[in-house]
Amino acid sequence: MSAPFDRFVPDRLPPREQWPQFRYEDLPGLEVPEAVNLVDALLDRAERAGHGDRPMLRSPQRTLGYRQAREEINRIAQVLLEDLGLAPGNRVLLRGGNTLEMALAWLGVVKAGMVALATMPLLRARELGDILEKAQPAAALCDARLLEELEAARAQPVGASLRSVLSFNAPEDAQSLEARAAKKSGQAQWPVTQADDIALMAFTSGTTGKPKAPVHSHRDVLAACEAWPRHVLRIQSDDVVVGSPPLAFTFGLGGLLIFPMWGGASVWLPGAGYTPESLVRTFHDVGATICFTAPTFYRQMAPFARQLGIGSLRQTVSAGEGLPDATRQLWKEASGLEMIDGIGATEMFHIFVSSAGSEVRRGAIGKVVPGYSAKVVDDEGNEVPRGTIGKLAVIGPTGCRYLEDERQRKYVKQGWNYPGDAFMQDEDGYFFYQARDDDMIITAGYNVGGPEVEDALLKHPAVAECGVIGAPDEERGMVVKAFCVLKPGHAGDAAMVKALQDHVKASIAPFKYPRAIEFVATLPRTETGKLQRFRLRQMDKG
Repeated sequence: MSAPFDRFVPDRLPPREQWPQFRYEDLPGLEVPEAVNLVDALLDRAERAGHGDRPMLRSPQRTLGYRQAREEINRIAQVLLEDLGLAPGNRVLLRGGNTLEMALAWLGVVKAGMVALATMPLLRARELGDILEKAQPAAALCDARLLEELEAARAQPVGASLRSVLSFNAPEDAQSLEARAAKKSGQAQWPVTQADDIALMAFTSGTTGKPKAPVHSHRDVLAACEAWPRHVLRIQSDDVVVGSPPLAFTFGLGGLLIFPMWGGASVWLPGAGYTPESLVRTFHDVGATICFTAPTFYRQMAPFARQLGIGSLRQTVSAGEGLPDATRQLWKEASGLEMIDGIGATEMFHIFVSSAGSEVRRGAIGKVVPGYSAKVVDDEGNEVPRGTIGKLAVIGPTGCRYLEDERQRKYVKQGWNYPGDAFMQDEDGYFFYQARDDDMIITAGYNVGGPEVEDALLKHPAVAECGVIGAPDEERGMVVKAFCVLKPGHAGDAAMVKALQDHVKASIAPFKYPRAIEFVATLPRTETGKLQRFRLRQMDKG
């Protein structure tokens, strides 16, 4: 028998009056029993449809069918319950790239009734420390190649909760996750999970740089499967899915694991990152039919798609940042495919505005996804006239619940979710993205909080003050740009630019470093000393 249920997460959810409304009436295909496990539900669905022997997870080293994958997932769950003595409701941190082993580990955690907490491979010890402090995971499953930063974070006082760390992708380690799992039967008295038990926690950095921890239940994820993948993506059992978003992002988790499982499809997990050329070649090598990646990558892939063709590819999905129409048209000209654009949020689990095929309208992200309702509102929550710019508000079968965070009040108002985006809706119901209405920088699909970069820069001995914004960029959508005031005796030259960039790369995730640095004598501030970011943006525009 496993230990008693850990109530850490339920006890730290927002008060009920701060929850969003969860609406299920527009998802007639959704049937979720009160006692259900997300992983079992997806695998049972595949088995009922006759997909037990069809490929589910594929890598350069091996292929697992749905039935084989279930056996390995069960063994991993056994390791967590029996060897590590973990309890349902415990948080388990996962650290790894897009590998078959990472996917199995994530599924094993959720199968065992625990809360899967996947983290980006590029995170440094300081950032991992913030996550450890907030989530207090009892164990971690970590790719052997990424152990160093995790162990450094674990050595800090905030790592006290982390009792066990098991490595995977570690063939020489007799105590690795794989070695332990190989000794298990795959048969156990499994914890009974309820539909509203939390299955995953997905950290996202807000504009303050302090990590936020949205959580989603087994019911949330199963409901999401009945919305966008059914009605817009229309995933099929003979699809082969490829893409670049990390499994630690909900964009990647949904697109490259959960939704293919729901559809009985297979996923190609390369184990290493893609270049634009290698991803196009992968279309041919594995018979890919669906691709997920960010707009920047599609722009870079276009010449190779034109040169090499796209094989059997039938759907390409863009999300993670705004999709410029020029990129959409470039990809269409090169591939012959109309891009599926979409906007989602970690807080909502996945995409809630999107259109495909003949429903696509130039310049628009799309219409609200069946199962959701969306509107553009003013500051008081009143819907504005069509054609007017306002704030996007969304309601549906998923919604935002932060773990113990005052920002819940900002995200959820009167039951509606406010993702923090400015939109315009036309008379036909199409939504046109305008901008973020906060200070989040979205660069090549990654979210970067300006204050976090400022904090890293201020730790360099030459920096007196700094302010960080997102600057428009044709290739990446936005780039991180820093305005720095140097201390006396330091020169604002090319050598200093490189020194500051290297310093940031060494202290936080490398993708967050400022690609542009401008040296200034003073920063614009209010009388109370508050940095005026809007004036930095004006300075950037010249």
